[in-house]
Amino acid sequence: MNKKIIGFVLTGFTSICMLSSFNKTGSHQGFPPKNPSHPKIVNIVNFIRLLEPRDSAVTEQVLYETVAKQVEMMQQYKLGGTFLLQYDALMDARYQNLLKALPRNSFEVGAWWEIPQPLVEKAGLKWRGRYPWDWFADVGFSTGYTPVEREKLCDVYMADFKKIFGYYPKSVGSWFIDAHTLNYLYTKYHIVASCNCKDQYGTDGYTLWGGYWNQAYYPSKINSYMPAQNEKNQTPVPIFRMLGSDPIRQYDNGFGSARQGVVTLEPVYPSAGGDSAWVNWYFKEFVEGADMEYNYTQAGQENSFTRDAMAKGFAIQLPLIARLRDEKKLQVETLAASGQWFKDHYKITPATSVTVTNDLEEGNHKTVWFNSRFYRLNLLWENGTLRFRDIHLFDENFPSFYTLNKATSNECSFFTLPFVDGYIWSKPGNIAGLRFKAVIDGKETLLTGGDPIITDSVRGKLHIAWPLQSVDGTLQMDIDERSIKINLRAKDNVKWFLDLNAADSVKLPFQKINLHRLDCRFEHMNYSITTKKGIFSKPNDSVVARISPEKNWLELNMAADNKTK
Repeated sequence: MNKKIIGFVLTGFTSICMLSSFNKTGSHQGFPPKNPSHPKIVNIVNFIRLLEPRDSAVTEQVLYETVAKQVEMMQQYKLGGTFLLQYDALMDARYQNLLKALPRNSFEVGAWWEIPQPLVEKAGLKWRGRYPWDWFADVGFSTGYTPVEREKLCDVYMADFKKIFGYYPKSVGSWFIDAHTLNYLYTKYHIVASCNCKDQYGTDGYTLWGGYWNQAYYPSKINSYMPAQNEKNQTPVPIFRMLGSDPIRQYDNGFGSARQGVVTLEPVYPSAGGDSAWVNWYFKEFVEGADMEYNYTQAGQENSFTRDAMAKGFAIQLPLIARLRDEKKLQVETLAASGQWFKDHYKITPATSVTVTNDLEEGNHKTVWFNSRFYRLNLLWENGTLRFRDIHLFDENFPSFYTLNKATSNECSFFTLPFVDGYIWSKPGNIAGLRFKAVIDGKETLLTGGDPIITDSVRGKLHIAWPLQSVDGTLQMDIDERSIKINLRAKDNVKWFLDLNAADSVKLPFQKINLHRLDCRFEHMNYSITTKKGIFSKPNDSVVARISPEKNWLELNMAADNKTK
């Protein structure tokens, strides 16, 4: 997300030869998708602001030239995509003429839902911002307005969009959008897709933490950040996660500070989307990784960063995306097309995964992100050990404050229900997680192993086999939308278990440890995790909770219908 103007300048949209750098990380001949029936979807989404009050050097003309250059480069590589217009840019003739000239069979024009002064005043409301566009959550986003005011803002935007383009937009995106606005846009204007910011903690004052980590989900009618569990309680507009997060490094970035940095596909970041080694690695894992249904990422950039800052990254990414498209290893489409495809294929949010089995050259990590309508989890292999770095539960009945109420602060926060939080519950020297351990030679020790084998050949199930080194055996894990099943297949009996730890003085949600149920409470919501096989305990003060198998099996029920009584 990180909308602040970065301080470095990269000159010229120079062409970069991709073939030699690509072959360093994996030749095209060795780069086939593991399951060709699973689409690998790329949206190129560029959103447009008319003005940038945070930097006097970023004039309206600079912002326009940035978008014009984006169009030029996309057309150079025959890449279509989506341009989302903030209202003040929508009303500017330069953008109208530029975007009207694009072929509608490959380009889409939609709405970027940040709220500037002209939109507010045309809706008959009072502008409270410091500038004609103000990025504070209580001014520049729909969260800063009452539900009735939000509807007025929608009506003004949609009427003017239709007057200019002759139709209503199908996609409405924002860093965060409240559930009332999303429901209204669907019900009255029939939008088919939305997008919101990647998971982040504190970046630019905005926190979205614990959600459906990638791809897309149907949100709860009372919480746009919370996936719904049932069709009747969801808004049938898929929300796609933006920006293409690094599956390994984004989560821990900025650890120990008040806010995270950014490690994403955004072309302005020199160690990520602006680095050829990182970009080639990212797309290799994107195409090859087990995803269960489909994989998704979003390329593109907001024009506030300016064309010079995104020049190098675009020159790296666009030729590679075009090459992989031509080789039928991914497909490039508009946000609305992806939204309609999702609606045609899924009545409820599917289970999906993002997997990385080969790290960057200097790294030694592997990871799995699993998402379903009931929960998300992250597994991280590090230095031969394994831990659950993150597990959050989803509950469609968990309301967002912003659905009915105005934001009262210049910051905004969206959360789900934590069970394991390796970021918020950690401090330097004490990294939180749910770790795999065993008693070996009479001592409790971390299990160690080799490279995991991750497969998605059975629909709806992710299977992981981790060959162990500390004992003669293999840890087997089957993950589906409602449960996590784990067992250890070994030559000899092994006493193994999972230990949850967290840093001292961190506020935790745990209320009571029962034999087969862990009772929790977070932001006035009661919830629980239960075991069908396995026992909860608290062996000592250094362990928050232990989960021990029964007859060598653990089975955790992660479904949101498992309430505490």
